[in-house]
This record gives sequence, C-alpha cells and structure tokens, in this order.
Amino acid sequence: MTTTMQILDHYDSQLRLVVPQHPPAGQTFHTDGRVMRVTGQNRGFIETAQSLTVEGEALDRLITDNRDFFARRGEAVEWKTRGHDRPSDVPERLKAAGFVAEDTETVMVREAHGLAAVPNLPDGVALRTVHTRVDLERIARMESAVWNEDFGWLAHDLHEQMKAEPHNMSVFVAEAAGEVVSAAWLVVTEGTDFAGLWGGSTLPEWRGKGIYTALLARRAQTAHDRGVTYLHVDASDDSTPILRRLGFTAVTTTTPYVWTPPRD
Repeated sequence: MTTTMQILDHYDSQLRLVVPQHPPAGQTFHTDGRVMRVTGQNRGFIETAQSLTVEGEALDRLITDNRDFFARRGEAVEWKTRGHDRPSDVPERLKAAGFVAEDTETVMVREAHGLAAVPNLPDGVALRTVHTRVDLERIARMESAVWNEDFGWLAHDLHEQMKAEPHNMSVFVAEAAGEVVSAAWLVVTEGTDFAGLWGGSTLPEWRGKGIYTALLARRAQTAHDRGVTYLHVDASDDSTPILRRLGFTAVTTTTPYVWTPPRD
C-alpha cells in the first residue's frame, strides 16, 4: 500500500517545475532546475523545487532577482509555496521582499480508481462538457459573481489551455434553467501519474446540493478512463471536509505569496 509520504514524493518529483509539452499561446516557461517562471498568464507565476538548496542572503537574492524580473515587466507575480518546502523560512523571506500571503489551502490526493460514480444531482440540474469560447465566458461570469471580482481573464486562459492540449483538459459545467451554477475542470499532466482538479466554484444559492461532489465524480471518471493514477486538488477550508469523506488524503499545504507592483 502506498503511504502518504510516498505519494508526496511522487507529487514533488512529478509535478514540480513541469514545463508543458505544448504551452498555451503567449505563455513562456523558464526553469533553471530550482525555480520556474511563467509569463503570459493573468499574473506571473513562480514554482520551485521542494528544496531551494540556498539559505540566508543567497535565498534573499534568489527571491528578489525573480521578483525584480516581474517588476521590470510591470507585472504582479504569485510565488507558490508548500508547507513542507525547504528551507522553512521561505515564507518569512518572501514577506520581507514585499510578497503578501493569500489563503492557505490543503493539497489533497487520492487514487482516481473507485471514486467515479453516477452523479446524484438535484432536479433540474445537468452536467455538460463544454468547449466553446461562449461557454468559457459564461463560466468566467459565474466565477466573477461567486468571488465578487473580475474573472474575465479566465475565459481566455481556459481557451488557450484547451487549444494547446485539448486531449489533456476537460471542462464541465452544471446548468439549471440555462444558467451556469457551477463549473470545474480536469487537467491531466502528461507523462505523470497525476491529474489536477481545478475550479469547483458554485453560486451561493446552489451550494449544499451535491453539485460539487457530482462534478468531482465526473472528473474522476474522465481521469480513470485516461489511465490516471492519482487526483490532486488544492482544497479550500470549505472543500476539505467533503474531500476527506470521499477518501482524499492531505499530503501538505500550499500558500500563494503575491507581489504587486507599486502604483505610481
């Protein structure tokens, strides 16, 4: 039986610093084996190896060098951390460099096999796989309503990801009376044992009705059909109890640290 530590080792070795075989149009990926920078998204993105192998002033220089790369571009950037990363003072040094922590989420993993089931949906709600830009824009509007901020960029990002690797990405909506009430997507990381579960936002009046679980089951079935071994998800505090009941195991935490260019 695979232990939690073994799963975490697979997660670190297979999912960190992964450069897509077919990057979305307009996105660039650069890695030196320790840090990976991504440009061309809604905001810049920095991924790191589990161990950065530097400490103290050298770590500070690594952080500020990467921050300043995005500063020269006039772009905000997210530095993604995990709770088991080394050295352990990366978060404090990120904050000292002007990065601000966003909400911590729990990284949860389980085998794709055994979760797939016939979705139990409320009356009048149906799941559908979507591909068109029009439907992706409907998802963006739903996300904007849920989070009370502009998610207009999401339609473009999803569209470019689907164009780049259509065989590795599946987007689903839950609809009621022609309205998108929830949406989620599955991203298979080619060449690994993993597929990621992303999205899952639901309009407030439709929560607690099994839609999140139904979307999860549909994505698990799709992943299983693709031969995926593990599902992984960055879970909010609201989602974590549901995922635990469905057999997901917490393997670490993840916290984004965001630097935003100062206003003139």
